[in-house]
Amino acid sequence: MQWQGIVEFISVAETQSFTLTAQKLEMSVAQVSRQVSALEQRLAARLLHRTTRKVSLTEQGQLYYQYCRPLLDGLHEAELALLQTQDKPVGKLRITAPVYYGETVVAPILHQYLIDFPQLNAELLLDNRKADLVADHIDLAIRLGPMDESSLMVTQLGSRIHHVCASPQYLDQHGTPHTLAELKQQQCLIGAMNMWRFKEGTQHREISVNGRLRCNSGGSLVQAALKGLGLVQLPDYYVDTYLQSGQLISVLEPFALTDGIWAIAPRSRFIPPKVSRFIEYLKAALLAE
Repeated sequence: MQWQGIVEFISVAETQSFTLTAQKLEMSVAQVSRQVSALEQRLAARLLHRTTRKVSLTEQGQLYYQYCRPLLDGLHEAELALLQTQDKPVGKLRITAPVYYGETVVAPILHQYLIDFPQLNAELLLDNRKADLVADHIDLAIRLGPMDESSLMVTQLGSRIHHVCASPQYLDQHGTPHTLAELKQQQCLIGAMNMWRFKEGTQHREISVNGRLRCNSGGSLVQAALKGLGLVQLPDYYVDTYLQSGQLISVLEPFALTDGIWAIAPRSRFIPPKVSRFIEYLKAALLAE
């Protein structure tokens, strides 16, 4: 069996795009097109319907894809099994993480990881949307909050606390809330949703809040809180520095919600050292904070 063109064909079939395939495989679009065309000529079969707007599988292409996908998965597992016998992380590690958490927490840990293992390359993709790990060829995703990814390999790295806080000036002017019901009388700085989450006893509660400012950037909301514009609810890594300095004051602490920080990887019989070692790096670094 000749493998030439099969990797490109499978990627085009899954992404329905020559451009996305070229980006993932770090090739030019012309190279991808040539490889797939050469494969079709070798098989004497048309595998793809091509239009200016869409790429889709032909009936023969669908049949060929169903046979080739498991073969490529087997080749990938064989490579992983070989890498598993090596002590040091090598190759390329592709990671995705939420933007702010990735910039402030994950990136510094990754930098030290690359210093310690010079044979490793890495790509850090910062995006608040959840990527498809298999389709996007992601080795590891960092996710925050409740976890329901039962089909993937999930490792808890730590936890985060959701603080409600405000500047001393704001609390002097508007008073300090001591119950969740008092939030209705407060100016709240609102993120992507106007529901704040709390824990009351053993129950989780969502409270609808109102305010003059809405913004989908946690960093921007912190700056607004520092200027006395209202209460803000954000995870600890946004506000810990300001809480320690006294620039922000935490309120409603008995109701603070804690949830998880997770490392997510595609489920596989073989986890390469580049992934398993980095998970351990993350756990150790978060534990030391």
